[in-house]
Amino acid sequence: MSMNNYIPKEPVAIACNIEKTLEVLGGKWAFLVLRELFCGTRRFGELQRAIPSVSPRSLTSTLRHLEEMGVLEREVHPTVPVTVEYTLTPKGEDLHQILKEMKLWAAKWT
Repeated sequence: MSMNNYIPKEPVAIACNIEKTLEVLGGKWAFLVLRELFCGTRRFGELQRAIPSVSPRSLTSTLRHLEEMGVLEREVHPTVPVTVEYTLTPKGEDLHQILKEMKLWAAKWT
């Protein structure tokens, strides 16, 4: 086989489980949203007051992302105005131990 005819194969992408987890979590606000939801169901306004540095737009985006990833459920109540509640799914609850470990690591090393 001549080197002039050599066509390199495309690199094989090997999925990293840590990378997959970070994709599910999304941006920096997800950790704070999860922290609040580990305590129970919250409404949008409650989350916004608990995380005052997040803009409404960023909070909405984070909640949508976590819902798409199956981490939380969004329940709409037909009230005036409409009430929307967010609750962790079992998949979201499973993140609790991971975040506890991260908190312990930060307490030890930062």
